[in-house]
Amino acid sequence: MTAQENEGLDRRSFMIASVATVGAAGLMTATANAQTSSGGDSGSAVAKQGTVYTGDVIDGKRVIASLDIADLEPGKTHSLYFKGVQMPTGQTWYVSVMVAKGAAPGKRLGLMSGVHGDEMSPVHAIQTVMKQLDPAAMSGTVMAVFDISRPALEGMARRWPSSSRGIDLIDINRLFPGNEQAPEAALRHAGLVFNRLLRPNLDYGIDFHTAATGMDMTAFHLARMDLPDVRAMAELYPIEQIFDNKAEPGLLANALIDAGIPAFTPEIGRPRIFDHEMIDLFVEGTMNVIKHHGILPGPMGRTGKDSNIFIADGMFPVITTHGGFVELLVQLNEAVEAGQKVAIQRNTFGEVVAEYRAARSGKVGARRTDATAEPGTPIVFFLFDSASAIGGDVVVE
Repeated sequence: MTAQENEGLDRRSFMIASVATVGAAGLMTATANAQTSSGGDSGSAVAKQGTVYTGDVIDGKRVIASLDIADLEPGKTHSLYFKGVQMPTGQTWYVSVMVAKGAAPGKRLGLMSGVHGDEMSPVHAIQTVMKQLDPAAMSGTVMAVFDISRPALEGMARRWPSSSRGIDLIDINRLFPGNEQAPEAALRHAGLVFNRLLRPNLDYGIDFHTAATGMDMTAFHLARMDLPDVRAMAELYPIEQIFDNKAEPGLLANALIDAGIPAFTPEIGRPRIFDHEMIDLFVEGTMNVIKHHGILPGPMGRTGKDSNIFIADGMFPVITTHGGFVELLVQLNEAVEAGQKVAIQRNTFGEVVAEYRAARSGKVGARRTDATAEPGTPIVFFLFDSASAIGGDVVVE
């Protein structure tokens, strides 16, 4: 990137940030009342006023602009549409919400999916959990939000296609808690969902994901294990690995934690498919969490103790130095020793252009499934425990 190009990008980002932090409130004042009445893009105070019904009904389900689960009838499951941000045509992106409200009061757990639109197994896993709940026997509430990033889900794509600057592709899981008055639709949508749907109604949160398109992943959590409530929930899953790391700012789980709501991010294997074997593990673990919080009675299923879960505090990638066809030599969850060859890369003539070795021991957490790679493409991710792993980097030959 040239200095001129970098300057242009920085100037654009600066202008957007300036509008979001300084000018947006004044620009919005004239239309705030009208927007509030329709569930539009006003401030987050609406969420404190209780459940707001827009008067619309879609497929027999009432539409809400904000939710207070205290307003819902106990002992029942409620299916609703949450009114998110508008499309360029003036139509609305609606978010599917299901609330199983127990007959007795108790803890409030949120299950979220669809933050990335190419991640199918989380939707199926949450659907399966909700089918197993009997609100009449519950003490507390489980709220499921299936399709937070609706435009991404419609296209089975990771990112939200924003038309504000000529179809930017935006990862909404870098935007939470969002900003309802920002000059960007995806950022506004994140703010609406966070302020009016999630934050007022949750004591705990689980945001389900998968690997990105072109990658595969173990049965895995991204979890802040330094937080006792998060650790207690994360270890209730009979899965293979936990990466103890805060990761990127703007993640939904991090925004929830910052708001005082313990949360973590399960990763259910491959994207774009229903991985039923993995789904079963995460359904079992989620039911354990529900029982752990006293929302449902009953015995626990298998947990991380049964699966001998590997908890890591470090990760390093293997990144290609050449373009070409990649043959991986390691499997998911495989233990790899320092110096072990992990991949071979060839050109179109079949000639070897690069071989990749790990200079650090660890376990395979994720790997690329696409056969080709440009230079600079991560093809394997290794997890390691810094207390026992040998330091070093990836060796490229």
